[in-house]
Amino acid sequence: MRPRQVGRRAVLVIVAVLAAVVPGAAAAQAGGQSPRPDTHCRYHSSTGETRCFSTLAEATAQPRDARGDVIQATLFTDPDYGGSSFTVYGSEMCEKDGVVNFQINLPDDWKDVVSSVQPWGGCWIWLYPEPDLGGERDGPFKENTPDVGSMMNDRTQSVGLS
Repeated sequence: MRPRQVGRRAVLVIVAVLAAVVPGAAAAQAGGQSPRPDTHCRYHSSTGETRCFSTLAEATAQPRDARGDVIQATLFTDPDYGGSSFTVYGSEMCEKDGVVNFQINLPDDWKDVVSSVQPWGGCWIWLYPEPDLGGERDGPFKENTPDVGSMMNDRTQSVGLS
C-alpha cells in the first residue's frame, strides 16, 4: 500500500466512527442538518407574549384565555396541519366587515415556513409574503386548509385576520 491510500482510509474510518458515536455527525458530514423538534406556540397579539408547548393540544387547550383573548388562527409548518404550530390569540372575534381587523408580523423563526392553516374565532386568514401586510396576498382562507398552495407555501411573513 502506498502511504497516500492509508491516509484516506484512516480519514474514512474516523468519519465512520464519529458518525456512529456522535449524534448529528452523519448529517453534518452529509451537509444536512438535524431535524428540529416540533414546537407548538401560543402568541397573544394584545401583549406580544409567546409561550411554547410540546403539543398542539396544550397550546390550544383554552379557546378563551384568562384575559378573555380568543383563538383567531393556527398556522402550521407542514401540510395537513403537521409539524410545528403557531396559534394566534386576539382580543376579540373577527368581524366580517371587509377589512383586516388584526395584523401579525411573524417572528423570524416563523417567516417563510407556513404550509397549512386553521381559522378560529370567526376569522378569515390572509397570508402576505412581506412584513406589514405587504406584497400580493393570498386568501381568504375561510376554512381549515391542509395546503395553502404554491403561491404562499413557505413564503408567508405577515398575516391578516378579518
